[in-house]
Amino acid sequence: MPDQTGPTVRERTLDLMRELGLTTLFANPGSTEVPFLVDLPDDIDFVLALHEGSVVGMATGWALARERPALVQLHTTAGLGNAVGALATARVNRAPLVVLVGQQDRRHLAQEPFLAGRLEGLAGDYPVAVHRPVRAQDVPGAIVRAHHQAVHGSGPVLVVVCMDDWERPAGPDRSGDAPVRVARPAHVAADDPAAAEVAAFLDAATDPALVVGAGADGAPAWRALVTLAERLGTPVYQESFGARAGFPQDHPLFAGHLPAERSRLRRALRGHDAVLAVGAPVLRQYVYADGPLVDPGTRLAMVSQDPEEVHRGPVELAVLAPVASFTAVVATLVRGRSRAGARAAAPAAASEESAPPEPGEPLRAAHVLRELARRITPDTVVVEETPSSRPQLHRLLPARAPLGFLSAAMGGLGFALPAATGVRMAAPKRPVVAVVGDGSALYQVQALWSAARYRAGVLFVVLSNGRYAVMDRLAENGGSGGGKPPWPAFPEVSLAALASGLGCPAVRVRTHAELCRVLEETVPGLAEREEPLVLDVTVAPDPAFQP
Repeated sequence: MPDQTGPTVRERTLDLMRELGLTTLFANPGSTEVPFLVDLPDDIDFVLALHEGSVVGMATGWALARERPALVQLHTTAGLGNAVGALATARVNRAPLVVLVGQQDRRHLAQEPFLAGRLEGLAGDYPVAVHRPVRAQDVPGAIVRAHHQAVHGSGPVLVVVCMDDWERPAGPDRSGDAPVRVARPAHVAADDPAAAEVAAFLDAATDPALVVGAGADGAPAWRALVTLAERLGTPVYQESFGARAGFPQDHPLFAGHLPAERSRLRRALRGHDAVLAVGAPVLRQYVYADGPLVDPGTRLAMVSQDPEEVHRGPVELAVLAPVASFTAVVATLVRGRSRAGARAAAPAAASEESAPPEPGEPLRAAHVLRELARRITPDTVVVEETPSSRPQLHRLLPARAPLGFLSAAMGGLGFALPAATGVRMAAPKRPVVAVVGDGSALYQVQALWSAARYRAGVLFVVLSNGRYAVMDRLAENGGSGGGKPPWPAFPEVSLAALASGLGCPAVRVRTHAELCRVLEETVPGLAEREEPLVLDVTVAPDPAFQP
């Protein structure tokens, strides 16, 4: 390495990371990352996860809780390849991530040495952008641009860095390396013509409805939507498969979660002549079914900060705008109505979901969720990944505060354990409970080691039915009259044993009395808890599932 008097690329990058607030690094190291990581300064916090999916999942939870970008480092093809599913989830969850991806030494890349990666297209279209600096000296500026794009694009941005670039001379200061101050309009003027048009759309309706989604999860948006709903006296529905709650779900006007099948969706919205979606796609589906989304005569409009969401929305009126401030302006413009004509909110959970099991009756997911609901505080973050029990979770554990509910927007498994760990690390005073199926937990069970190592006091409630219950139900409902699934059950798998082997405390729970005792001991101290705990709860599979 030639003598130099100025800073190296690594030194300049570290300075820029400090200015940008990128001082917590989530990683699973490989050889291409060693030149950057060795002798890392004490003010840069290194967070190790044992699999790259956990790395990105933890960073996703951290970024969503902190509402600013998280920094990730991945190891060339192997690391990026392992993380692709988690990066897709981060993109759809609108989590801003700056992702450094290691590459072999620039000086012999032309010969494709061992561990050289063909990296630019490996993650497909899920990154907001991918940067491959042409020179070592371009690395700091690329990271600054990645930070800007991660914030503005609400997703992961990749920067591919050759391992020898870090010790190269940074060269003279250049304006391209200066931290970018991202300017995004936070407010909408009271005379905004689009706000007036949306207000007129609602005023013209006899029976309007609101649909809210993950893009409206935040205190300002919740306040604006409550004001708008109360002025209109209209029910508020949560989007189907929403990754976050867009409205307080204990409010009298909350009408429940929309189904993700068209005939049931039409029935749910029947009678509404205007539907405004706020911070939500229009209208997200799961299993395909023929027919329109809504009955003839129902008009659709939407407001979102996501350009792609707006551009693909099948609506007559779409507005790209900051959700909170735009909705607040619309609320001042609409005509106030009596609440007497508003539809009733979603019915309370059925009595059988509230009752404890009879003697000799096995525990079911609803029993566990009901006991959790009786004990957790309104500010608890519930991270969900239990596909076959999700409808019951929505009924029994309503989100009562912003970030009160978090799930994988992409639907891929392996999100909840690392994401809950990252949320707790970023918001150490908020109680965090992850409700996870045993099949889901196995996809990133390695995250439990990180939770224990970094004292992330999450309560992990694993609903262990010893099978992929949601897949069993889908198979039974598929084909002509249903079919037999070819995959076996796995009742011999013990999440408690796996957790203990990873250094995370765990308790096996088989009865209602054991469940209540452990929850009584654990839940009241969740806000202060530093040690994570896995409750491996044996439950019988639920007999039915409807998306």
